[in-house]
Amino acid sequence: MSVLQTKYKKEIVPLLIKNLSLKNINQVPCIEKIVLNVCTAEAVKNPKIVSTMVDEMTAITGQKAVITKAKKAISNFKLREGIPLGVMVTLRRDKAWVFLEKLIHFSLPRVRDFRGLSPRGFDGRGNYNMGIKEQIIFPEINIEKVDMMRGMNITVCTSGKNDEHGRALLEALGMPFRK
Repeated sequence: MSVLQTKYKKEIVPLLIKNLSLKNINQVPCIEKIVLNVCTAEAVKNPKIVSTMVDEMTAITGQKAVITKAKKAISNFKLREGIPLGVMVTLRRDKAWVFLEKLIHFSLPRVRDFRGLSPRGFDGRGNYNMGIKEQIIFPEINIEKVDMMRGMNITVCTSGKNDEHGRALLEALGMPFRK
């Protein structure tokens, strides 16, 4: 069990019950899963890029990445159905908590000119989406071995019923939102 998960169970759950005026401990929002996704158009020309993306994503998350493929053929982009375009990882339970702790405390402070995360990344159901422009903010990535900068999309799925509950949970966990 990670430090963040212990803090959630001991401190954050009672705080959220009080602040959100919830009646039951089961109504308290929690982290369900975290989905990381990387996709690049360069993979159409050079399929070897996908294997480096798999290696980087596996190093970042500690879990083998799944290759995502094109669903449709688009001739203007020289894209055929089934061509590998990117990779994704879905983290659940302990791995999600460990990744979130690493993201909040180690990776986000390494972002250049970081002023906080946008509070507009919520989807209406309590889930939060954010984009990262460079994969080198993660300490597991060796900067000398990086061939090109790739961004990624990170989605934090919560059990909150609306954006207010999701934001209250993520702020209590220490997510640095812009004021």
